[in-house]
Amino acid sequence: MDDGFAHNALDPLLERLKNVKTSVYLVGELVEWYPELPQKIFDAGHEVGFHCQVHRPLTTVKDIELDLQRSAEWRRQYHVRGFRAPMINTIEEVYPILERNDFIYSSSLYAPTGTILRKGAIWEVPVSTFPLLGRPAKIQAPRRMNLPLVLGGEFPYGSSMMSGLFTKLVFNIIERELKTGASPVIFLHPYEIIPPERWPARFTRDLLSNPLLYPFTFSKSNFLNDLLRSFPMSTLADFVKESSQ
Repeated sequence: MDDGFAHNALDPLLERLKNVKTSVYLVGELVEWYPELPQKIFDAGHEVGFHCQVHRPLTTVKDIELDLQRSAEWRRQYHVRGFRAPMINTIEEVYPILERNDFIYSSSLYAPTGTILRKGAIWEVPVSTFPLLGRPAKIQAPRRMNLPLVLGGEFPYGSSMMSGLFTKLVFNIIERELKTGASPVIFLHPYEIIPPERWPARFTRDLLSNPLLYPFTFSKSNFLNDLLRSFPMSTLADFVKESSQ
């Protein structure tokens, strides 16, 4: 299914990131197929985070618990303490489950930059939005990128969908937020930086069923270069540690 992409793309990605430290969230199936992936990431000084065992919506307690059970061995081996829900879509019930599974933080909501929430023993550090109509009074899961979020006045610039559609605008927002002392949380996918073979033709079926995926096929290579050249970066684990002191 992966057709060797994760194995072939990791070294070029790590070379691009050699002068910074980042959080790399792995799907557990990739660890099953390529057991060397987390060790390479760890040895390069990056944080190994968890993005689910099998990539699909995880929005019930039963599915979340099963997914964590299946991933327990490799997460324990690499001291994984950060969780990012698939599609940035989760439920409030996830937090006690994460606590029982030795996580420290999650990044599984969308919320304005600078938002850090305490959910029991778990810190929630959302993917960044830019609020156009004021900050929301209450932030609870699920808080995913959908029409209500956008109509509510939030521009979810932390998503790579937005950096594909509005590259310069997203860069300018990141610059503005950093100048105010806020720390943007954004994500990019590996295939947006190192294109797989036959890309995006091999993605055709998914695009036909969901045209909104189209921005994820845009190259973010130059965008990443601009980020690396212009801004400081850290792992989310380090950011949580610093923020909680």
